[in-house]
Amino acid sequence: MGKLYVLGTPIGNLGDFSPRAVATLESCDFIAAEDTRVTVKLLNHFGIKKPMVSYHEHNRRQHGETIISRILAGEDCALVTDAGMPAISDPGEDLVRACHEQGIKVESVPGPCAFATAVAISGMPSGRFTFEGFLSVNKPGRMEHLDSLKNEKRTMVFYEAPHKLAATLRDMYKAFGNRELAIVREITKIHEEVIRTELSQAVEKYGDGSLKGEIVLVIAGCETDNGDEMTFEQAVDAARASVAAGMSASSAAKEAAKLSGFKKGEIYKELAGKTDV
Repeated sequence: MGKLYVLGTPIGNLGDFSPRAVATLESCDFIAAEDTRVTVKLLNHFGIKKPMVSYHEHNRRQHGETIISRILAGEDCALVTDAGMPAISDPGEDLVRACHEQGIKVESVPGPCAFATAVAISGMPSGRFTFEGFLSVNKPGRMEHLDSLKNEKRTMVFYEAPHKLAATLRDMYKAFGNRELAIVREITKIHEEVIRTELSQAVEKYGDGSLKGEIVLVIAGCETDNGDEMTFEQAVDAARASVAAGMSASSAAKEAAKLSGFKKGEIYKELAGKTDV
């Protein structure tokens, strides 16, 4: 039986590719690559010739089975993405899990990782942080994700594509209010930059989509102590008072949810049980 190497590749500067990573690619039997056209450039730079299998979001089931079969038959495989560590906001997670389920040894060959590097150079609190990856392109799903984090006290880290940055900043400002923010872009590349700002200023300055490059957003957590916020009972009482003042139960529950952090549906359910709606 072979093994799977989870191998990090440079996120911008080829000088970050480790000698061990080069040796692993030279010694493995084949490479599972997110985009073979990108990986072949890396291989050519280091004078490496290896057969490759594409492995990405749209073929992970079919090609994953093929990769597993080859490893079980005794071949060693190196899993790589276009940039950074595989299996981080990446379909490689499925392949790693499948290998563990099949009793295949999974070995790390660490390399650059954008979110950890971004946190390190952001100047934001790093004792505790939560990595949230990419937000959904579906607006309701994206807002639900952000709403679930509005009381998160830890520093939050997101990946974002430049063409979606403006909309994402607006959605974050709507969900979180004004927060301290670090926009970390083009990590390890010539135009690497850390922009320390606030969400309100970022929306105003970069709302035109002018900021380019690979982007990581590092956002301050909520400073409010949840212990000082409304209890569920207080949220329901506030909603009930709004209904008494003429507001619909649905609108009252929505408003109380914004103030308290509890879910609108939970407040509405309690309200409906005790109020004539």
